[in-house]
Order: sequence, then C-alpha cells, then structure tokens
Amino acid sequence: MSNTRFATAIHIMTLLAKFPEEWLTSDWIAGSININPVIVRKELGILRDSNLVVSRQGKIGGSQIASDPEKIKISEIFRAVKNSDVLGKKNQNPNPVCPIGKNINENLKNLFIETDQLVVDFLGNKNLKEFADQFK
Repeated sequence: MSNTRFATAIHIMTLLAKFPEEWLTSDWIAGSININPVIVRKELGILRDSNLVVSRQGKIGGSQIASDPEKIKISEIFRAVKNSDVLGKKNQNPNPVCPIGKNINENLKNLFIETDQLVVDFLGNKNLKEFADQFK
C-alpha cells in the first residue's frame, strides 16, 4: 500500500477511541490529520461500511467508534482500507517470450498473497486500544 489511506484510517480510529462519548465531526477530525474533510468523510464511509464506525447526520452529527477499541484488531482497519497489495502491483506487460517474463506475474501473485497474509497476521495481534494508549 503506497498511499496514506491506512495512516488516515488509523488516525481516525485512534481519535474515535480516545473520545468514545463524543460525536466527532469530519471537520474536527480533518483538523487533527491536517487534511481536507472530504477525504475524512470518504474514509469514514468505508470504516462505517466495515462496521468499525457509526455516524449520524445533522446539526449534532458526527462519528463514533462502533465497539470497544480493545475488540477492534488493527488488521480490521487495514483490511477496510486496503486497496493494493503490500508489495505493489504486478508488471503490466512482461515479455511473453522471455522465460522469466512469461511466468513472473504468477509467481509474484503468490508472493503478494503470502506477504499480505503476514501483514494481516501481524496486525491481527494488535488491538486499537493498545495503539491508542500510546497517546496520553
């Protein structure tokens, strides 16, 4: 994952974990991350679709964490926003005549699957409360 989606999502989730009784607005969250509130709303939608966040609209609207931070694995957040393999993308058009080129993407596919699983397993051993507790 070569973008900031995971970093943004973990920032959002940490804020929600630290203020569980508050309905945090996308503007307030965006101020903490120092990004456009539209990006925050997009990520909140994805986190909501993954049942990690609940939201309400209107004058007293905002978002809250959907469950106990101790029960939320970091891997759940990662999976919610993951949009590419950890190691990147396969080669677009390798030479099909080359003995390496004709098989590289199939072998990369297996490597990518194994690497992604290692990351998910590692993050699955950590919960949001443990991460959020680093911020006193």
